[in-house]
Amino acid sequence: MSTDPDTTDADTDTETDASPPDRIADIVDEMTLEEKIDFVHGSYDPAELATGYVAGVDRLNVPSLSLVDGPMGIRAVPSTAFPASIALAAAWDPDLAREFGEAIGEEARGADQDALLAPGFNIIRVPQCGRAFEYYSEDPYLNSRLAVGAVDGVQSAGVMATAKHYLANNQEADRHHVSAEIDERTLREIYLPAFEAAVEEADVSSVMASYNRINGTYAPQHRRLLTEVLKDEWGFEGFVVSDWWATHDGVAAAEAGLDLDMPGMPVYDWQCHGSTFLDLVAALPDEVWFPKKDLAEFVSRPWQPANPNPNVLDESPFDDPLREAIEDGRLEESILDDKIRRILREMARFGVLDGEQPEGALDTPDHHDLARRIAERGTVLLQNDGDTLPLEGSERIALIGPHADEPKVGGGGSSEVDPTRATSPLDGVRDRLEIDGSVTFERGIEPVGDASMHDSPLPEIDTPWGENPRIEEAMRAAQDADVAVVVVRDLSSEGADRDLELPGAQNELIAAVAAVADRTVVVCNTAGMVTMPWLDAVDAVVETWYPGQEDGNALASVLFGDADPSGRLPVTFGERAADYPASSEAQYPGVGLEAEYSEGVFVGYRHFDAAEIDPAFPFGHGLSYAEFEYSGLSVENGVDIEGATDPESETDAGPTATLTLTVENVGDRPGRDVVQAYLAAADSSVPRPPKELAAFEPVELESGESTTVELTIDERALAVYDEDDADWVVEDGAFEVLVGRSSRDIRARASLEA
Repeated sequence: MSTDPDTTDADTDTETDASPPDRIADIVDEMTLEEKIDFVHGSYDPAELATGYVAGVDRLNVPSLSLVDGPMGIRAVPSTAFPASIALAAAWDPDLAREFGEAIGEEARGADQDALLAPGFNIIRVPQCGRAFEYYSEDPYLNSRLAVGAVDGVQSAGVMATAKHYLANNQEADRHHVSAEIDERTLREIYLPAFEAAVEEADVSSVMASYNRINGTYAPQHRRLLTEVLKDEWGFEGFVVSDWWATHDGVAAAEAGLDLDMPGMPVYDWQCHGSTFLDLVAALPDEVWFPKKDLAEFVSRPWQPANPNPNVLDESPFDDPLREAIEDGRLEESILDDKIRRILREMARFGVLDGEQPEGALDTPDHHDLARRIAERGTVLLQNDGDTLPLEGSERIALIGPHADEPKVGGGGSSEVDPTRATSPLDGVRDRLEIDGSVTFERGIEPVGDASMHDSPLPEIDTPWGENPRIEEAMRAAQDADVAVVVVRDLSSEGADRDLELPGAQNELIAAVAAVADRTVVVCNTAGMVTMPWLDAVDAVVETWYPGQEDGNALASVLFGDADPSGRLPVTFGERAADYPASSEAQYPGVGLEAEYSEGVFVGYRHFDAAEIDPAFPFGHGLSYAEFEYSGLSVENGVDIEGATDPESETDAGPTATLTLTVENVGDRPGRDVVQAYLAAADSSVPRPPKELAAFEPVELESGESTTVELTIDERALAVYDEDDADWVVEDGAFEVLVGRSSRDIRARASLEA
């Protein structure tokens, strides 16, 4: 293969009409070493849109590749701001996840981007996780079903999806160095399944290696996870991309299985940093006596976060370090060739190589409608004493909250989106009311702000002519109204973990309003659980997560009963941080940059059940305006489930049992339910949770309507991972099938023999 930089264009033009494998082989064979090195790390995007950009090779007719942030919308341009990923997860609907994936894929193409840096589906291990809103749930099965749906959707739109963050990026505290210390069984049963499903079922195009270490080794340098498990065992054929500035040792990462280092340049040269100061640094000459990197480090030190990325001022470790390692024989050039083939294969698969990509659709009315539908479907009615909700359109409403006149579009970090339109709770409620002027708005307290990784380091200066909201004014408005609706929010962003207590004086505001209001409804715009010291004093609690641009419209639909609050909790809401399994300092945030995952498989509801702790609201919980009854549960065994599973077996994907039951809406309103099936092993040679989610199905029924629901239990649901045999094993014995409306609301039981 040629490494001669003087090779002429005429000598090396490749035939674009060759078959993809042949053309890719020709391209790799004809690339110079310099071109190969440039192709495995990012560079500056001349369009200044891409989050990550791989320059093409013009002389070989290889186009560029653009990768863009987008868990909740396309960050590069004004676009549809969809609800947070955890809100999508709360709908418990893989079909809706696929619909969302297709829409956001269309938006990526509308922005002329080739790959989407989403979805993210790390397990929500600790409720403090600053990126919990970007992830799905605490359960590996629910994560897997949603991951497959979302990846399928994105890639059906002709865009490469990226499964992230591989692996165990479960906290933002010390995320650049902390080591997740996890045993093999826990890895296999809790943290790997969604990635495995995305590869084996959805054929995901790329996988992003996370910042953190796993059992002492940085994710981009983890040969066992990247090569032995991901590529060899699961058969992943796409490319592994680093998280931004996550690669510490280029040669070690190259040998381990990392294929593409991003963004490939210091932060001051990166087009997406959003900092005027860094623009000035980039414009300065790079003098030997005062290198640009040293200047940037010197003047930025006062503004560094508590958890800084150590590599943001460095050149790519996939640049000179790889070149030098190949030239002096420490690294085989064939390793580099494999990386290029993987990237080119995905470019060919999605039409990038030949410029045959589909048209996109950016910020369309259909996508706005979908954003609203996801927000409605993901809204969880946690509490509704005395049927406080739904509200009547003619009622006098006091809308209260420091940000109730602002939409809660999302959290901070790489998922931030700039929508072209957004509706606040105040506007949504006003538009829905039957009588104009029957809503009163009061902040009650000072605004608590919002979370962003792009905040200015300069302090805000209060102005004497600004607002001076007072709790007394909010109490007066609540007293004069038929119902008080208090909208509160937390502050959550990539880069830092969040406080579980509502910021500012929001708890005091809720308590004061509840003390005087006839009825009080609390609306939580949060990334997950928050402490609720006022819970017993209020009538209704609605969890809307981060609802995106349709915040106010979706909220009004649910409050007034135009849409059933059909969301179900994808995470357990405990009463306090100490209720959760990772409650010691050694477990979270870790000691000596090591976080001990000593709770093992007892994550989320598994722990609450095993420790017999009553949560504030259990996993799977969510009330409805309708009422549902379950009856006639039956179980039919399917394929043989005895003995150890065979990873190569074609029958592994087949069902092991089929559950059938009747669900009837016996209420007087239409509604949507989520039928949840859990398995409880009667006996086991290893500790197992009291029950584990094995299947689920959303159903929508009119008043008085019934339907037959069929759920399939596959072999993996019954199995445990045997570390000695390095295989999944189904042990002989009985299982109890528990079907209900949450992990604690079981409506029917049956037996299953293994």
